[in-house]
Amino acid sequence: MKKVMEKVTGSVREVSLLNVARSAKLLGLIVGVVFLNIFVLSPGLLGVEIGGVSVFETASGVTLVVISLLVVLYGSYSLLFKPSLVPPVKEIQTHEDYISALTQYRNVKVLKKDITLALDQLTRLEKKKNTLVDVLSQRFEQSELSFKKFNAVSFEVEKLFYLNIRGILNKLSVFDASEFSLFSGQQRPAQFSDKLVQKKTALYNEYLAYVTGYLGANEEILLKLDQLLLEISLLDSTNYKDVEDMPCMKEIDELIKQTKFYKQ
Repeated sequence: MKKVMEKVTGSVREVSLLNVARSAKLLGLIVGVVFLNIFVLSPGLLGVEIGGVSVFETASGVTLVVISLLVVLYGSYSLLFKPSLVPPVKEIQTHEDYISALTQYRNVKVLKKDITLALDQLTRLEKKKNTLVDVLSQRFEQSELSFKKFNAVSFEVEKLFYLNIRGILNKLSVFDASEFSLFSGQQRPAQFSDKLVQKKTALYNEYLAYVTGYLGANEEILLKLDQLLLEISLLDSTNYKDVEDMPCMKEIDELIKQTKFYKQ
C-alpha cells in the first residue's frame, strides 16, 4: 500500500507543479491590482478619491475598482479553471509537454487509471535516468567507450519510451475526451440501436487496448532500466567488450532495433 501511495504521489506531484505555477501567476496578478488601486486611490497622489468633492474623481475611482474586480475574476478563471491549451501531438517535445498533454485526459473516468499510470511512469523514468547517470559517473570516466555506450543506450531507450507516450496521445486525440465516457459503463445513448452502440463500444475498446499496450511496453522499459542498473553494479570490469556482453544490454539493444516496426 505504501509503494502504491508513493507512485501516485509522484505522478500527482508532477501535475501539481503546473497548478503551483498557475497559482503563482494569479497571486502576482492580484498583488499587482492591489498595488495599482492603492497607488491611484491614495489621497494626495493622483487626486482620485471615491466619495470626494469631485464627481469625476468618484466616477474614476469606482471605474477603477470595477475594472480591477473584472480583471481579477477573469484572471482567476483563465489561470485556475480554463483548460490549458495543449499543443498538437506532433509539436510536443519536452517532458513538461507530455505531462500537460496527458493531464487533459486525467478527469475522464474511463481513462483515469491509465493516465495516472502514464504520469507515474514519466516520473519514474526521470528518476531512473538520473540514477543511471550517477552510477555511470562513479564507475566510468565520461571519455571511456563503456560510458558512451551506456549513455547512448539510455538516450535511445528514452526516445522509445516517449514514442510510446506519443502513441497513447495519438490514439486519444482521435476522439473528444467526453466520447470515451459516452460509450463506456452503463450510461449509453438510448436513441442509438444496440448494434451501433456495440460497434462504437468495440471501437473505443480497441483504442483503449492500444493505450494499455503502450503502457505495458513502457513498464517493460522501466523494468529493463532497473535490470541494467543491477547488472552495472555487479560488473567486475570496465572493459567495453564486457559491457556489450551484458544480458540486459543485449535485450535493450534488441528492443531498440524493433523501434522501426512500431506503428502509432
